Amino acid sequence: MADRSLRGTGLGAKSFEDEAGVEFAARQEVGYDCSRKHHFTLVFSAEADIPALWECPRCGAESLRSDGERPVLKEEKPVRTHWDMLRERRSIAELEDLLAERLTLLRAGELGSTAFSRTAPSKRTA
Repeated sequence: MADRSLRGTGLGAKSFEDEAGVEFAARQEVGYDCSRKHHFTLVFSAEADIPALWECPRCGAESLRSDGERPVLKEEKPVRTHWDMLRERRSIAELEDLLAERLTLLRAGELGSTAFSRTAPSKRTA
Protein backbone atom coordinates (compact mmCIF):
# COMPACT_ATOMS: atom_id res chain seq x y z
CA MET A 1 0.00 0.00 0.00
CA ALA A 2 2.94 2.32 0.62
CA ASP A 3 3.97 2.15 -3.02
CA ARG A 4 0.67 3.68 -4.16
CA SER A 5 0.69 6.72 -1.87
CA LEU A 6 2.09 10.09 -2.90
CA ARG A 7 4.82 11.37 -0.66
CA GLY A 8 4.92 14.99 0.40
CA THR A 9 1.22 15.72 -0.10
CA GLY A 10 -1.11 16.73 2.66
CA LEU A 11 -4.79 16.11 3.10
CA GLY A 12 -7.22 18.50 1.47
CA ALA A 13 -7.75 19.99 -1.95
CA LYS A 14 -4.47 21.22 -3.39
CA SER A 15 -4.00 21.94 -7.02
CA PHE A 16 -0.74 20.88 -8.62
CA GLU A 17 -1.40 23.02 -11.69
CA ASP A 18 0.50 26.22 -12.26
CA GLU A 19 -1.16 29.50 -13.17
CA ALA A 20 0.32 29.63 -16.65
CA GLY A 21 -2.36 30.41 -19.22
CA VAL A 22 -4.94 31.37 -16.58
CA GLU A 23 -6.63 34.67 -17.30
CA PHE A 24 -8.16 36.38 -14.28
CA ALA A 25 -11.39 38.34 -14.48
CA ALA A 26 -11.18 42.12 -14.64
CA ARG A 27 -11.28 43.65 -11.18
CA GLN A 28 -11.59 47.07 -9.63
CA GLU A 29 -10.76 48.43 -6.20
CA VAL A 30 -13.34 50.59 -4.44
CA GLY A 31 -12.55 52.67 -1.36
CA TYR A 32 -14.93 53.22 1.54
CA ASP A 33 -14.83 55.73 4.41
CA CYS A 34 -16.77 55.32 7.65
CA SER A 35 -17.95 58.06 9.99
CA ARG A 36 -15.12 57.26 12.44
CA LYS A 37 -12.42 58.15 9.86
CA HIS A 38 -11.58 54.53 8.96
CA HIS A 39 -10.65 53.94 5.31
CA PHE A 40 -10.59 50.55 3.60
CA THR A 41 -10.69 49.19 0.06
CA LEU A 42 -12.51 46.20 -1.38
CA VAL A 43 -11.95 44.38 -4.66
CA PHE A 44 -14.96 43.80 -6.90
CA SER A 45 -15.44 42.37 -10.35
CA ALA A 46 -15.46 45.00 -13.10
CA GLU A 47 -18.97 43.85 -14.04
CA ALA A 48 -20.39 43.90 -10.49
CA ASP A 49 -22.90 46.43 -9.18
CA ILE A 50 -20.91 48.25 -6.51
CA PRO A 51 -22.90 48.94 -3.31
CA ALA A 52 -22.88 52.51 -2.04
CA LEU A 53 -22.86 51.36 1.61
CA TRP A 54 -20.63 48.76 3.26
CA GLU A 55 -20.06 47.79 6.88
CA CYS A 56 -16.74 48.99 8.30
CA PRO A 57 -14.56 45.98 9.21
CA ARG A 58 -13.07 47.84 12.21
CA CYS A 59 -16.06 49.35 13.99
CA GLY A 60 -19.14 47.99 12.18
CA ALA A 61 -20.51 51.41 11.24
CA GLU A 62 -21.98 52.09 7.81
CA SER A 63 -19.34 53.29 5.37
CA LEU A 64 -19.89 55.38 2.25
CA ARG A 65 -17.95 55.07 -0.98
CA SER A 66 -14.91 57.35 -1.23
CA ASP A 67 -15.73 58.43 -4.78
CA GLY A 68 -18.77 60.35 -3.53
CA GLU A 69 -21.56 58.11 -4.82
CA ARG A 70 -24.42 58.08 -2.34
CA PRO A 71 -27.12 55.42 -1.90
CA VAL A 72 -30.44 55.93 -3.64
CA LEU A 73 -33.17 56.45 -1.07
CA LYS A 74 -36.21 54.28 -1.62
CA GLU A 75 -39.62 55.86 -1.44
CA GLU A 76 -41.34 54.50 1.65
CA LYS A 77 -45.05 53.85 1.68
CA PRO A 78 -46.96 55.46 4.53
CA VAL A 79 -48.29 53.03 7.12
CA ARG A 80 -51.90 52.07 6.45
CA THR A 81 -54.13 52.33 9.49
CA HIS A 82 -57.45 50.59 10.10
CA TRP A 83 -59.21 53.83 9.22
CA ASP A 84 -57.40 53.98 5.86
CA MET A 85 -58.45 50.43 5.02
CA LEU A 86 -62.04 51.15 6.07
CA ARG A 87 -62.09 54.28 3.92
CA GLU A 88 -61.00 52.20 0.92
CA ARG A 89 -64.15 50.11 1.28
CA ARG A 90 -66.74 52.68 2.39
CA SER A 91 -67.49 56.35 1.92
CA ILE A 92 -68.14 58.79 4.79
CA ALA A 93 -71.84 58.86 3.93
CA GLU A 94 -72.07 55.07 4.16
CA LEU A 95 -70.25 55.07 7.49
CA GLU A 96 -72.58 57.73 8.90
CA ASP A 97 -75.62 55.66 7.80
CA LEU A 98 -74.19 52.53 9.44
CA LEU A 99 -73.46 54.41 12.65
CA ALA A 100 -76.96 55.86 12.81
CA GLU A 101 -78.47 52.40 12.17
CA ARG A 102 -76.35 50.77 14.91
CA LEU A 103 -77.10 53.53 17.40
CA THR A 104 -80.83 53.10 16.72
CA LEU A 105 -80.58 49.34 17.30
CA LEU A 106 -78.53 49.84 20.45
CA ARG A 107 -80.96 52.36 21.93
CA ALA A 108 -83.90 50.09 21.11
CA GLY A 109 -82.18 47.24 22.99
CA GLU A 110 -81.99 44.92 19.99
CA LEU A 111 -78.20 44.51 20.02
CA GLY A 112 -77.97 43.04 23.51
CA SER A 113 -76.88 44.90 26.58
CA THR A 114 -73.88 42.65 27.36
CA ALA A 115 -72.02 43.68 24.23
CA PHE A 116 -72.02 47.37 25.16
CA SER A 117 -72.05 47.64 28.94
CA ARG A 118 -71.18 51.02 30.44
CA THR A 119 -69.10 49.53 33.27
CA ALA A 120 -65.62 48.14 32.91
CA PRO A 121 -65.56 44.39 32.17
CA SER A 122 -64.67 42.20 35.13
CA LYS A 123 -61.39 40.34 35.03
CA ARG A 124 -61.55 36.57 35.10
CA THR A 125 -59.14 34.64 37.26
CA ALA A 126 -58.04 31.17 36.30
